[in-house]
Amino acid sequence: MAGNGIGRRTLLGTAGFTVLGAPAIIGNRAAFAQDSSKASSNLAIDRVTPPDLHKFKVGSFEVLVVKDGARPSGVPNETFGTNQSAETVGALLSDNFLPTDQFVNGFSPTLIDTGSDVILFDTGFGQSGRAQGAGRLIEGMAAAGYMPADVTIVVLTHLHGDHIGGLMEDGKPAFENARYVVGQKEYDFWTDTARVGTPAEGGHKGVLANVKPLAEKITFIGDGADVVSGITSIAAFGHSPGHMIFNVESAGKRLILTADTANHFVLSLQRPDWEVKFDMDKAAAAATRKKVFDMVATDKVAFLGYHMPFPAVGYAEKQETGYRFVPKSYQFDI
Repeated sequence: MAGNGIGRRTLLGTAGFTVLGAPAIIGNRAAFAQDSSKASSNLAIDRVTPPDLHKFKVGSFEVLVVKDGARPSGVPNETFGTNQSAETVGALLSDNFLPTDQFVNGFSPTLIDTGSDVILFDTGFGQSGRAQGAGRLIEGMAAAGYMPADVTIVVLTHLHGDHIGGLMEDGKPAFENARYVVGQKEYDFWTDTARVGTPAEGGHKGVLANVKPLAEKITFIGDGADVVSGITSIAAFGHSPGHMIFNVESAGKRLILTADTANHFVLSLQRPDWEVKFDMDKAAAAATRKKVFDMVATDKVAFLGYHMPFPAVGYAEKQETGYRFVPKSYQFDI
C-alpha cells in the first residue's frame, strides 16, 4: 500500500495490537550513533515487546519475515472497493468474520538468506514510523541474529514510502554493505521532475531523499531478471508504474513474493476487480491481481504478500469470483 506518510491514525504494535507510543517503550537508537562496527554488533532491542518474527525454509533458503508495524484505518470502502457501495464492502467483510467499520494493514519486509547472500526485500517505514510504533525491521532482524551490515542485497519491489522508509538511518545508508536492486521503470517514474505539482509529488520527494542517494550502488532491472540464482523478477505493474514481484525457488520448493499485488487478504483477493485507493493504475492493478493469483492458485504455490496477515504467507484457492487466502501451517517444516 502506498506509504507517502503514515496518516492520521496511530500504528499498532505487535502484542495484541498494543499501541507502542510512549518514549519509554520506543527507547532510543543510540546504537546507530556508534561507528558501523559497533552498530553491527551491539544493536539493542530496547522495547518492552520484541517485534513479531517468523522463520521458515524454502528449500535451502532461510526466510525471515519481520512485522515492521501495523496500521488501523476506518471506513474500509474508502480504501478497498472504492467503486462499490459501503454496504457491499461491509457485507463481504461481515461474511469473513471481520468488522465492517475498520481494517488493519500490516507491513512485512522479508529477508532471505541463501547461504551466500543475505537479501532484504523492502525496508518498512524506518525512522519516520517509530513515533507511531512502526519502523521495527532492524530491531526484528537483530532479534533473529542479523545485523544491518549482514545484508548484501536490498531489493525494492516498488518505491512507495512504506517500502523505502528504512533505507536511511540518521541520514546514512542503513545497510552499509549492501548493493540495491530496483525496477528501472519504477525508478524512472519517481525520480522524474514531472511528478512535481501532481499527487505523486510526495512520493517523488521520498525517493529523492531515500533512494536516489544510493543510485551508484543500484542495479536496475526489468521483467525476468535474476537477483541471484533462484530469485527472479516478474513485472506486476499497476499498483505502481514499475511494481515488481519475485519468484523464489530452491531445492524443489517455491515461494512468490507478491509485494503489493493484493493489499488485503479478503477485499483484494476475493474481489480482485474491486478498485483500491492506492493502486495508481486501477485497471492494470486489477488485471495484474488476476494474472498473478491465477498463477499462484493454479500452481498451488505459496506466496508472501507484504500486507497479508502476519506472517504474511499462504496460498490462494480459486473461487468463483476470486481467491481465498489460506494461511500456511506446517508445509515448510517437513
